[in-house]
Amino acid sequence: AASLRRLLKKYQPETKKDKKQRLMELAQAKKDGQDVSSKKPQVLKFGLNHVTNLIEQKAAKLVVIAHDCDPIETVCWLPALCRKKEVPYCIIKGKARLGALVHQKTATCV
Repeated sequence: AASLRRLLKKYQPETKKDKKQRLMELAQAKKDGQDVSSKKPQVLKFGLNHVTNLIEQKAAKLVVIAHDCDPIETVCWLPALCRKKEVPYCIIKGKARLGALVHQKTATCV
């Protein structure tokens, strides 16, 4: 679990403060006349509907599911969908841990 969290921490979404700073630097570079080309950063996607859509499109690389979702029926079908679409998944302890990775209080899956 610790190695998985270290891996997911590399793909953590940027905070509002970091995003504002990055956009200000881009705007300053554009204002100075420099060629501005930035690609979209790869970050964790979270939320049950969003993750479900990514699995159905086979765009998900790894699905991490929290074990303590309430009611459990919200995510109990997710492993079957992952197996059907051949997307690797794992179940981790604590939705609060997943939430901390995406700057939320809790997250059922990422």
